[in-house]
Amino acid sequence: MVLGLEKALGVGGAEVDGEAALASHAGYWAKTITKIKGSAVEDLNLDGFEPVPEVQGLADTWWRGKDSLIAIYRGEASGFSAPHCLRAHIYGGLDAWGLVGN
Repeated sequence: MVLGLEKALGVGGAEVDGEAALASHAGYWAKTITKIKGSAVEDLNLDGFEPVPEVQGLADTWWRGKDSLIAIYRGEASGFSAPHCLRAHIYGGLDAWGLVGN
């Protein structure tokens, strides 16, 4: 992420690094990855999921479920008033190591 954009969106370097690490980890261990864009992201049912506080940011949020992680990316959508840029990645089929890394 370009430093100027980080500042404009109100996110810090440590948060971005944590998110990148979690996305890499989840992407490696997931059996499936589903990508959703635009208004369909708002229809995601997060019942049974809990926030992942280590990487919660102002723009992006991560949610942990029984066997999956969901990353919701709102930065571009809110920063540029472009709801079509809203996106989510669902990392499915994760075991205990894939969910928390320990």
